[in-house]
Amino acid sequence: MIRSSITALAAAAAFASVAVAPNIAAADWSGHRADIVRDRHDVWADRSDIRRDRAELRSDYRDVRHDIRSGHFRAAAADLADIRRHRGDIKQDRRDIRRDRRDLFWDRNGY
Repeated sequence: MIRSSITALAAAAAFASVAVAPNIAAADWSGHRADIVRDRHDVWADRSDIRRDRAELRSDYRDVRHDIRSGHFRAAAADLADIRRHRGDIKQDRRDIRRDRRDLFWDRNGY
């Protein structure tokens, strides 16, 4: 009687480990923390890029004002093209931050 109950418990434990192990592996809990850290780093890097682009925008606006005052209109047009490019970069970085923050939300809640 005791021997059969021990055997039944061992069989149940073996079955449970076979049934649960693939689910634990699929959850990928080992990389969960690394994913959160990676998303935070991406947000930090994008914010740094935005600060750098804003500084370059300020410089380009100064250059445009100087070029227009001194009559260098072709250089002013080139600076305006740089301004458009920097604005696009800022827009892209803001979009990346929104996506990374969304990923952080879903990662923290375990989805």
